[in-house]
Amino acid sequence: MRRGIAATALVASIALAATACGGSDSGSDKSGGPVTITWWDTSNATNEAPTYQALVKQFEAANKNIKVKYVNVPFDQAQNKFDTAAGSKGAPDILRSEVGWTPAFAKKGYFLPLDGTEALSEQSKFKPNLIKQAQYDGKTYGVPLVTDTLALVYNKALFKKAGITEAPKTWDELKADAAKVQDKDGVDGYWGSTQAYYAMNFLYGEGTDNVDVAAKKITVTSAPAKKAYGTWLSLFSGKGLHKADTTADAYAHIQDAFVNGKVAAIIQGPWEITNFYKGSAFKDKSNLGIATVPAGSTGKAGAPTGGHNLSVYAGSDKAHQEAALKFVKFMTSAKSQETIALKNSTLPTRDDAYTAQVKADPGIAGYQGVLSAAQPRPALAEYSSLWGPLDTELPKIAGGKESLDQGLNNAELAISKLVNDFSK
Repeated sequence: MRRGIAATALVASIALAATACGGSDSGSDKSGGPVTITWWDTSNATNEAPTYQALVKQFEAANKNIKVKYVNVPFDQAQNKFDTAAGSKGAPDILRSEVGWTPAFAKKGYFLPLDGTEALSEQSKFKPNLIKQAQYDGKTYGVPLVTDTLALVYNKALFKKAGITEAPKTWDELKADAAKVQDKDGVDGYWGSTQAYYAMNFLYGEGTDNVDVAAKKITVTSAPAKKAYGTWLSLFSGKGLHKADTTADAYAHIQDAFVNGKVAAIIQGPWEITNFYKGSAFKDKSNLGIATVPAGSTGKAGAPTGGHNLSVYAGSDKAHQEAALKFVKFMTSAKSQETIALKNSTLPTRDDAYTAQVKADPGIAGYQGVLSAAQPRPALAEYSSLWGPLDTELPKIAGGKESLDQGLNNAELAISKLVNDFSK
């Protein structure tokens, strides 16, 4: 999951006219020359893409018969752009796909099943829950490249000054700690997000979700969900709790405040590790605290599992698919994942990539320690789109423009149109 998750959910309903940049139309040289495959990389163009571009060159050097056309596609455009391209038989041969896109694209037949292929020949090396998240209807449609989840990240120095010796384990403890931080440090103790993805922690802490896929039921207005969203709402008012930011730049405001020591704790993912270190508060990397998100009333903590898989376009011809499978295996190998982790501070998806050098990064080590609380999303093709209605309603609720009940009822109605075979 990246910073554009809300934008991704919202733009899913907007048709983009863009077409693929190459794809299977690149063709193989009929004279026996190299096959050219196209890869759409959705990583951050500034902080992450250079690492992937360097790996592409390594792959080409080791595979003279394959050329890779590298295209960096903005994350918040990629889902819809690939959908448009695949529908017109002009998609790239490989897509760096956010894990939540798998069910929808697999259901449409756009992704190639990878079971038994070269790309998945080392399947046992990957974390089982991440393989599961790449599956739909019993088949595997992606190889995990990087993973992530949300955690409570905090400023150790501010916590220490406030007399806080360990990270809060419940939302009530977080509220109490926020008040202590304001008293002792003169800054807010916690700043929450109004984005639906960041509210998933509260739902999981109550043992629920916005929908019950097995029962085919919308549960966003159920008692456990209302309790979860009520707790979420309560963290925008009170001593040491920053009021809700409902502006378009809220994400940047929260992030900037945290990295510069103006707020002691936020909920965030590992995709921001490199940016944490750029802030004045974390020039000493060891000052970054990372803990499992606080638990709800069930006593259990839960956070959404995010990340990206490499998926192969089902519409490519055999030569391109074979070349793409070889490329996917190379990019998801232990060695490549170690390189990606060291350069980009992202989390590998296989245990043998967590080398001593990788775990020396306190950010990676910290997030690795909270992965056990990560909860996979259900294999529902429409699941990622469900955040769209909530991204519309939650800022209104947090900003005091509508009540919690009204906002959740509005979200329920909008969700019912996305999963019209689900009951309320």
